[in-house]
Amino acid sequence: MDTSSAQSWDAMYDSREQVFSGAPNPVLVGEASGLPPGQALDVGCGEGADALWLARRGWLVTAVDVSRTALRRAAAAGGALAGRVCWAQADLLAAPPPAGAFDLVSVHYFPLPVRPGHGPLRGLLDAVAPGGTLLFATHDLTGLSPDPERGFDPGAYYQAHDIAALLDPAWEIVVDETRPRPAPAPAGTRHTHDTVLRARRPD
Repeated sequence: MDTSSAQSWDAMYDSREQVFSGAPNPVLVGEASGLPPGQALDVGCGEGADALWLARRGWLVTAVDVSRTALRRAAAAGGALAGRVCWAQADLLAAPPPAGAFDLVSVHYFPLPVRPGHGPLRGLLDAVAPGGTLLFATHDLTGLSPDPERGFDPGAYYQAHDIAALLDPAWEIVVDETRPRPAPAPAGTRHTHDTVLRARRPD
């Protein structure tokens, strides 16, 4: 695990009593409500709202984050669902999840960097079980310029259409679109749209 990354995320969570709203991401609610419950992987689970929403709908969830602070908060919020959610500290960019283990791999606003050979992305795709679903949502970075002072390059991160283009043709692409955000942009940002990919792995 990249300890510096874990420490920086811990510092971000430690700076406030609650970072996020506590509500599940609207993309998850809209796209996953009709899926039959099974095993789910929540990538970059943060304070746990998505994982808890899935658990309440019958899913068994592995919720992963690099931040111990976020995971402690998530576990405290979901005490009654302890048997349905496994909170795990891990860096999925460095160590892929088990292959073929999850009926849903949910990746929401997780900064997934483009790497040579697409190793971390391939690990997440491989984690989807036959017949399972990949759900990926992130901020639309179209039109944003690199910001060297902040170390930010929009071209360094996957957008939904990038991932769709890398999928094996046997995958069924259910949704691949850019859509207006249903909620205001995060503080300090100008994000007005999201890119969303929902794809089903062949049986």
